[in-house]
Amino acid sequence: MRYVTVQVDNGIAQVRLNRPDKLNALVLDTLYELIAVARQLRKDRTVRAVVIAGEGASFTAGLDIAGTMRSPGRIVRAFVPAPWRGTNVFQEACWAWRRIPVPVIAAVHGHCYGGGVQIALAADLRFATPDSKWSVMEGKWGIIPDMTGMRSLTEVVGIDVAKKLTMTAEQFSGADADRLGLVTELHDDPIKAATAFAESLLPKSPDALAAAKRLIDRAQTGSARRTFARERWEQIRLLRLPNTAALRRAVLKKESPVFGPRARRIRPWH
Repeated sequence: MRYVTVQVDNGIAQVRLNRPDKLNALVLDTLYELIAVARQLRKDRTVRAVVIAGEGASFTAGLDIAGTMRSPGRIVRAFVPAPWRGTNVFQEACWAWRRIPVPVIAAVHGHCYGGGVQIALAADLRFATPDSKWSVMEGKWGIIPDMTGMRSLTEVVGIDVAKKLTMTAEQFSGADADRLGLVTELHDDPIKAATAFAESLLPKSPDALAAAKRLIDRAQTGSARRTFARERWEQIRLLRLPNTAALRRAVLKKESPVFGPRARRIRPWH
């Protein structure tokens, strides 16, 4: 990996965009590496949470247009969606983090422009510095967010705010992002805060966290009836899993729980 690094410690994966000399501006190789790291973490059932941040002065300044346009053939190929996933490379670089069945926290400082906003929105939570700089920058160049941002932006801030941010490409601070609902929490050191939050989840059942993420994400687009059916399925499954029993015993004995790997996923729905 050249542009994305990952280190797992005590079940918490620390993922970093690693092109600090260019404010972590995104090139095609960055996107491919983001996908590869997300898939690696998705397969590792001992991972309990993910913190994604940027090295150096910024989270990411967005797409490196000049660097990316040097390879027009690769851009064309990257735009073609994989039929079994429904996403192309640009989209999967973000949506792959939604597919990981553990909490993902984006820790944002410095610039968070364009594709950076869309990566942050793919996380479950966003911790940011008050002075971080945000923009749905695509409108400045006469284009639109196309890395799953249209879906995730409307989920997080609502349709009217999503339209305003997309149409104006205005720049705003982390404090403003917090007021808009784009940011979950403000912190002077978002990486430290995100890691502390991830550590606070370690005593929780990894299977319950995975089920909660699945249900909440899918409740956005599913009917109430389908959501209720999924609730029943997930609860019946959780009641039979070893990690649920381990937590129950620990609570009754007032001890710290000891969990095994996250259970393998059984897919009754796609």
